[in-house]
This record gives sequence, C-alpha cells and structure tokens, in this order.
Amino acid sequence: MTAVARVALLDLRTIAPYRRQVVLTPLLVMAIMVNHPEVIVPGLVLLCASTTAGYPFMVSDRADLETLYAVLPLTRRSLLLGHYLWATAVFAVTAGLGTPVALLLARQQHHAFSGHTVATVVTLSWAAFALTVSIQFPLFVRFGFTKSGLMATTLPISIVAVAATRLHLRYTPDATGFALFAAGGAALLAASMVATTAVDPRRTGRSAID
Repeated sequence: MTAVARVALLDLRTIAPYRRQVVLTPLLVMAIMVNHPEVIVPGLVLLCASTTAGYPFMVSDRADLETLYAVLPLTRRSLLLGHYLWATAVFAVTAGLGTPVALLLARQQHHAFSGHTVATVVTLSWAAFALTVSIQFPLFVRFGFTKSGLMATTLPISIVAVAATRLHLRYTPDATGFALFAAGGAALLAASMVATTAVDPRRTGRSAID
C-alpha cells in the first residue's frame, strides 16, 4: 500500500467518532428529497460528501494531529495527496450509494430516469464536488479548518449548489460535455493539489524521509 493510500485510510479512522453524523445526515437529506429523485445525488454530494471530505481537517485542528503527522513516515506531499484521495473516495461512495436509491425512488414514483439522466446527474455532481473541494482544501491547509470558517465551507458549497442546480435544470450534455465535465473536475483537483502544496505553511518540513 502506498503512503498516499495509507493517509486516506488514516483519514477514515480519524473521522470514526463522527460516524453517526456521517450516516444519519445523508439519510435525512434523502428523506427530504424523497419526492425528487433527480436531485438526490447532487444533494448528497454537496450537502454530505463535500463536508465529510473536510472532516479530517476539522479533527486535525481539534486534536492537533499535525503533531502526529510530523512523526509518521510520510512526506508532506504524500500527506496532502492522501487527503485528496480520501475526498475522491468519499465522492465515489456517495455517488455509488445515492444513484441506486435515486433509481429505485424514480421507478416507484414513475419518474423518467434514463441512463443519460443518470450520467448527467453524476457527472455534474462530480464537477461541482471537485470545484468545492478545490476551493476548500487550500484554505484548510493554509489557515486551518477553524480559522477558515464560512469562507471555506458554507459559502463555496452554497455557491456551487445554486450553480449546479440551475445548470442541471437547463443543460443536458452530450458525450463531449460529459467528458469535459469529468476531465474538468479532475483538472480542478489537480490544480488544487498544486495550490495546496504551494500554500502549505509546513511545506519546507517533512514528516519523514521517503
């Protein structure tokens, strides 16, 4: 297992005390959106996945995990990339669980929910998630979760949620559009990784030698 993957697993372990919230919040979101299956995946991604992705930073602030990170056999680059791998895994699990639920509800309610609709919902949700995380993570690393406040959490999620909702209602991408949104999301995360590394106040120090 690579160092980056180990960091992602460490992130999973660090949020264990919040597992009840991580599970119950998506259930509440789905209950609220039960009559609108087409917005379940975007809702879960923006309201749950985007916040869950940042939980390791919150725990790090509260428990001073930077002290732990400093003694682990990890470079700062591996640590930061691991956080992004964690975020990507959170999206994958959220979309992977939310999509079948949306399909089941759509079938029960006799809503049209074609494969193209599923692709549209998931792809646009990915792009919105990537944009949100790409804004949040550099701020979390540079200023810390607590100091970033609304600037890095509620505000970006709200802006992206409004934009994604309007775009989803008015835009139906073709195959080229799907590819552009998927690639655009990946490009945003890649650019964010570079920015996060650049603004990391601990970038000159290493947790350990490779």
